[in-house]
Amino acid sequence: MTNHSETTGSHVPFHGGPMGDGDTVAPHHVTLRTPAELADAIPYLLGYRPEDSIVLVALHDRGGRGRFGGRARLGIPPNPDDWRAAARQLAQGLVRGSERRGTRPAQMVAYLCQEPGDGETGREIMERLRPLAQRLREECGDLDVPVIEALCISDGRFWSYCCGGKGCCPPEGAPMGLPGTSVVAAAATYAGIQVRGTLCELRARLLPLETGAALEQEVALDTASMALVPRIVEDDNRAVVADETIELAELIMRRLAAAPPVADAPEADRRDDRLLSADEAAALILGLQDRTTRDRAAQWMEGDEAAPALRLWRALARRCVGPYGEHAAAPLTLAGWVAWSVGDELEAREALAMALGADPGYLFARLLHQACNEGLDPESVRSFLRTERQGRAEGSAPGDDGPEDGEDPQSGPRPDHRRRRPRPASSERAAAQRPGTDRPGSDRPAPGRPAARPRTRPLGKAARRRDNCPEGRG
Repeated sequence: MTNHSETTGSHVPFHGGPMGDGDTVAPHHVTLRTPAELADAIPYLLGYRPEDSIVLVALHDRGGRGRFGGRARLGIPPNPDDWRAAARQLAQGLVRGSERRGTRPAQMVAYLCQEPGDGETGREIMERLRPLAQRLREECGDLDVPVIEALCISDGRFWSYCCGGKGCCPPEGAPMGLPGTSVVAAAATYAGIQVRGTLCELRARLLPLETGAALEQEVALDTASMALVPRIVEDDNRAVVADETIELAELIMRRLAAAPPVADAPEADRRDDRLLSADEAAALILGLQDRTTRDRAAQWMEGDEAAPALRLWRALARRCVGPYGEHAAAPLTLAGWVAWSVGDELEAREALAMALGADPGYLFARLLHQACNEGLDPESVRSFLRTERQGRAEGSAPGDDGPEDGEDPQSGPRPDHRRRRPRPASSERAAAQRPGTDRPGSDRPAPGRPAARPRTRPLGKAARRRDNCPEGRG
């Protein structure tokens, strides 16, 4: 338990971004000594300002001083009956993840962040969440990793659940410092660390439009689905649609890259939306439902191509409106992949989690999400996609799997041929590769049955997304 009249002595190195368990000590660091400094540090540890969140931060013993390691976050369950399970999941996940990296935490710091609702005060929030803080301390204690500080942050103030009640923590809470004025903020600014608002603001860049343009986009998707889906499922036209989709995506990327930069993220997204017509968005969204086309698009992941590609995938995710919400799995996965490839793990995790929310069986998103959360290096996937791109440029596309022999692209294998287990897409095989395995994906269960093929619906109805790759639901 922290003695609030003394320093905590938490040694915090800042070096270019939110830290992980494998980080090395940088020459520039700060030492956090009080609960107030710990409270000020939370947005810089995560890279954003948490809302309605439980956050656990691991501390590792380095020469008798604590050093921040991995972090884990969950939303606060609205039902208190779920608090113990959430606390157990968070504690076990963070400890086991640290152990996989060979650095078991010595201690924990816990944060509960929630803003008051109508008629509530920050103090009432703190008292209501006190049992949740106790659950966190119990679950971490069961793992022999004590929580040395537990803070509630609400309404611009913070409270400590570990205070001994000796008058050092006022009942009304201690005020948070002005943003950007603490020693942590100064060190983060010096190191180039940026805090990007809240998760809600980040997700808003990827959520479907709710403006008047949504109806126009839905009509465009209905029209395009009746024209494109039959072509995608036909062998003779599938490659033609793929080439058309890639050429259109390249055209839009050049258009986005030529636009003047805009510093404000919401305004930048609105500008990108104006540069993408409803018909163009519909053609790209439906074309990307073909997994070989998606794999070709995933090759725009580095260099000058990465930024306009990420903007395009965000814009397409925002256009998956109405009954086309499941179609967002492809552009959201591509957005997450590009973000991870360029080092933005925060947006990568959120985009991939949203992709799985749109389609829980989307294998590429599931594999990338797991790899990103485990702190793996995306270079293995990048290298594989570079090889595919080079092979395609030379006239061959390694790993570009079409339908199996005797298989109808819409209904599956014909009755006079034996059913074969479907192969994952090439990008999925690369993402599934793990050190120490004999084959891609050998440390995970085999995918389930192939997803159904695209089918058109009657006029006026949206064509439900069916990715014609073997991404099972199991």
